[in-house]
Amino acid sequence: MDLTREPDPTALNGDTPTMRLFSLLELIAAKDQLVSLQGLVEETGMPKPTLHRMLQQLEAAGLLIRQADGRHYGTGARLRRLAENLLLNATHHGARHAVLRNLVEELGESCNITTLSGNEVVYLDRVETPEPLRFYLRPGSRVPVHCSASGKMILSQMSPAQRRKLLAHAPLKQYTPTTVTELDALEEEFKRVRRNGYALDDEEFLPGLVCVAVLVPGRANLCVAVQAPVMRLTPDKALQLLPALQRAAEAIARVESEGTPAADL
Repeated sequence: MDLTREPDPTALNGDTPTMRLFSLLELIAAKDQLVSLQGLVEETGMPKPTLHRMLQQLEAAGLLIRQADGRHYGTGARLRRLAENLLLNATHHGARHAVLRNLVEELGESCNITTLSGNEVVYLDRVETPEPLRFYLRPGSRVPVHCSASGKMILSQMSPAQRRKLLAHAPLKQYTPTTVTELDALEEEFKRVRRNGYALDDEEFLPGLVCVAVLVPGRANLCVAVQAPVMRLTPDKALQLLPALQRAAEAIARVESEGTPAADL
């Protein structure tokens, strides 16, 4: 057996030019790093002029963005909005929402489902507490990745190199006196989060707001979280809510993988 043989090229499947463009977009979106024209030529085996023309078309459509060095490409804002809209308006949204609604009824506090988009956390769904004192955030709202419970939970699943690359381009703003903005200190926090299996936001984003988040099993980019004013939800009390959060996360994992009807949850 020849162990030095080069791997077979990744074919860009599609019966039409449009579908081959889509295939190239899928290939790029599946990577956790920027791509170059030469790298794509080597990976796909396609002629450089053809791939260059395809990249130009995707860039002109806002689906890809060319980096400042002029050689590397990453996903564009239009493609990220498409991904967010798919998650926000998926056909199983009603089932996810039912899980969230039941969780709020059990815990009595606002709960949300979140994901990472670029260097921010996006609220895919949210159910508010009936309590009159609350922090109101609607689906589609964005919060900073470095000082939110969901952001820290998702970042903890990445490699240190991936995290540093993302945070190097994120505005690590000091929102409150307890916001951590130093990269080494954040790295230690991410290690603790991964080890513990949950993340806390102890008034790090908004004064008076405490939040705890867990990961949806099998989904490195999807969280369930509960948040409330600190007079009702201290960090110690937040940890007592972990079993309910984890049960909800498991139910959402079933919805995501099987399309479980809300009535069965």
